Formats: sequence, C-alpha cells, structure tokens
Amino acid sequence: MKEIRIHARAGQGAITTATLLGYAYFLKGMYPSAFPHFGAARMGAPMNAFVRVDAKPVRLRSQVYEPDYLIIADATLMRGFNCLSGLKDNGIVIMNSREGVETPKVSARQKVFIVPATEIAMKTIGRPLGNTALLGAFCAVTGEFGLETLLETIKKRFSGKAQEGNLAAAKAGFDFVKGKK
Repeated sequence: MKEIRIHARAGQGAITTATLLGYAYFLKGMYPSAFPHFGAARMGAPMNAFVRVDAKPVRLRSQVYEPDYLIIADATLMRGFNCLSGLKDNGIVIMNSREGVETPKVSARQKVFIVPATEIAMKTIGRPLGNTALLGAFCAVTGEFGLETLLETIKKRFSGKAQEGNLAAAKAGFDFVKGKK
C-alpha cells in the first residue's frame, strides 16, 4: 500500500489534490481512498488530506502517519509543524516554494523537490492555487502514473478556463521537475 499525506492551509486545494490523486490511481486500476482532516474550520488554518492506494480495496481509515510521499502546498507550515514526521526511509517530498528556499533536511535516501507551484499557478490559472502544478511534479518525480492520466483526471474535474489553466499548470509542474532531474 502507498500512502500520501498532503499538508496545506484550508482553501489551498488540499481536498481537491487528494481527490485528483485518488481518481488518477483509480484510472490506473488501483483502489484509492482519499479524505481530509481538519482542525479549526477556517480559511487559512493548517489541515491535512490523505490518500491511500493499493491493488486491493483499502479498508484503513486512520490518518497517514508514515507516508511514502508528502505534498506540502505551503512551505510556511514547516515553521510550526514537523511536516516531515514519519516520512518513510525512501520517501519523497514535493514542496511548493520559491526557488532558492532552503531545502528541508532529510536522510540520504529521502528526496525533496522544491516546485514554484504558486508562481506556475499565477501564470497559468491566474490564482495562487498550485495544487495541479504539484500533481504534475508528483507524476514526474514518482512515476506512479503518467502525465496523460493526470491530464485526463483534470479534464474530468474541471471545465472551461479552469480546465485549461489547470492542464497548463500540471504540464508546467511536470516539466519543471523533469528539467531539474
């Protein structure tokens, strides 16, 4: 079973991110489970969303404590929380931040990818919602599913200008990481 934990602030699209991830895995023939966890229910409050995926139905419903992958939608969360807590030995972190920001310290087998997802989103979507750019980076980094699967997922979720912008953001996030590897 693969486990993914998403750290974000309420209103940054963490639930949409988890839903899109789950649906992409579903298109691949896997059994996903995606769900959020809220503390204070207000815009900007720290929150998590989780995705579990397996080749057989997922029955576990607790939070994800030892993720294979971390997606951090807001790097400022690193100041007050140990977002890297429980990351598996060979885990991967995909973090939205500006280039030149100090990379979080991880073990030699863990990897961190910094993606300017908000910047990408502002150029492609016109709003500071970098989740689809982070998902594009997720595709490039993990190889869990292809970019085409993610783009198909985005087409199912969005329409019109939102679809166009999110497709462009996902491609840009994918290309950004591929260019860095």
